[in-house]
Parts: sequence; structure tokens; C-alpha cells
Amino acid sequence: MAVPGSNPRFLVKARELPVDEVFLDLEDAVAPAEKEQSRAGVVRALRDGGWGSKTRAVRINDVRTGWAYRDVVEVTEQAGEWLDAIVLPKVTGPLDVSWLDLLLSQIELATGLEPGGIAIEAQIEDASGLASVDAIAASSGRLAALVFGPADFMASMGMRSLTVGAQPAGYQGDAFHYAHLRILTAARANGLQAIDGPYAAIRDLDGLAASAASAAALGFDGKWVLHPDQVEVVNAEFSPSQADYDRAELLIEAYDYYTTVQRRGAAMLDGEMIDEASRKLALVAAGRGRAAGMARTRRFEPPAQGLTS
Repeated sequence: MAVPGSNPRFLVKARELPVDEVFLDLEDAVAPAEKEQSRAGVVRALRDGGWGSKTRAVRINDVRTGWAYRDVVEVTEQAGEWLDAIVLPKVTGPLDVSWLDLLLSQIELATGLEPGGIAIEAQIEDASGLASVDAIAASSGRLAALVFGPADFMASMGMRSLTVGAQPAGYQGDAFHYAHLRILTAARANGLQAIDGPYAAIRDLDGLAASAASAAALGFDGKWVLHPDQVEVVNAEFSPSQADYDRAELLIEAYDYYTTVQRRGAAMLDGEMIDEASRKLALVAAGRGRAAGMARTRRFEPPAQGLTS
């Protein structure tokens, strides 16, 4: 959930939302004249607490601006104890991440914070960033996620759309498919999460659902939202259906039974062969279902002696 760092009311409301992460924004959501004074509001919101189990992040300004350095120093020195991650926007190459990594290391050393305790989430937002995404993904042990930034990316590529995250008119396929796969592949190759960017048409919940469903189907771990009304839609699209969740848990149980009790590497379950590759797929779906708090409605019943299932 993106929350403007300059809006105290939104900072309070965000604590109540069923989201996994809240990032307090000092970049695009804050007017230039408000940027410096917004840092104090972000520090206060972090220190006041009440975020529960949510990941607490701050998006600083682009490293090429005059605000980025003070964003990092003031927020981390004053509220680093309550900060989980910094979102670094407009990353064009690995040096951007290395700069932030080194600065955080210096601040942690000077203030007694846990070394390496503050993670980095890198936003890939233009052609240069996408072209360098493999190097970016491998640039720091602090990196926790790659985040697709559709607005600047669309502008960088010259896409014919004025709605952030929406497909450009006239293109018959998915204009974001290549970028999504590049980011996802780089993230997975380096053990990172892949997060899709926002869909700006707040009232177009059908369009949001389609956008979220596409990213979820590819394997993305989540999607940014800009408004509380978007939360339920995105949570639904990134959670497995009840049938898929039940099937995943059933498959894990069945595979464990067949490999440990019957000592077989492959078996049949409901007319489908299952093996180690099946188990890996099931672990992903089961993990997402568990994270969503889903309850099982089916259990594996071992076959009668001498029979297979």
C-alpha cells in the first residue's frame, strides 16, 4: 500500500488495512515543496508504531535528485529501529543500489543499528533499468525485491496510454509481458520477490482485477495498491482458489505418504501423476493459501492396502 508521507490522515488509516506492506512515500506522492518537511511526518509515523506485522518501508526520492541523501539519513538515523526496508525508485543500474547499500551501512555503524537489517526494494521503471535488471538483482545482499514501475516505464517506452498500469490502446497483446518476465526471472535467479506496480484507475476494479490476475498467474508475489478500495481485489487475485489450495495441500500430503511410506518417487492422485516437480508447484500454492489464512476442506486418505490412489 502506497501512502503519501505528507498526509497524516492517510498515514493513520493505512495502519488498519489488510496489506502485507505499507510504504510511506517521499517521492512521487509528495509535492516538491513538501518533500523536506514530509520526512518528519514519516519518522513520526514509524516511531508511533501500530503497524502490526506489516512490513514498514519508506520510498525515498531518486538518487539523482537533491533530496535522496537527506531522505535516507534523516529517516534512518531517527527511525531506523522501526524501518524494515527502503524502496529505491528509478533504478537504472547496479550502482544506484550500491550507493544506498553503502550509505545504509555507514548509518547503521554510526547509530548502532543491526548491520544489514534494513532491506532494499529496487524499482525498475525505465528501459535502462530493465536492460540492466540482471545486474541490479545481483548487486546487493540487502535486496529483497524487484518492483515494476509501470508509469515511468510506459513513458520511457513511449506507450500510447495515459492510465498508469493500463494496456495501451491498439496493442492486441499484453504490453507488459516482456518486462514482467524479465523482472521475474532476475528476481527468482537471485532469491528475490517480484512485485507488480500499481493500477491508477481507482474505480476500474475490473481492470485492476485483470492486471493483478495476469501478474499473479506469471508468479509475481504481490502488487502495489494506491487506494483502500483496491486492497480486497488484489488480495483475492493473489490468493489461490479454495479448490486450488485444497488440491495443493492434498498433493503435498499424498506425495509425502508415497515417498516415505511406500517409498515411491511417483504416484497417481485423482488420475494425475505426481512427483517431486508436482510437490514444488504445490508448495507455492499452499504457501500463498496459508499466508491468506485459508482453511483446508480436504484431507489425504491413504489407499487401502494393495491399492493405489
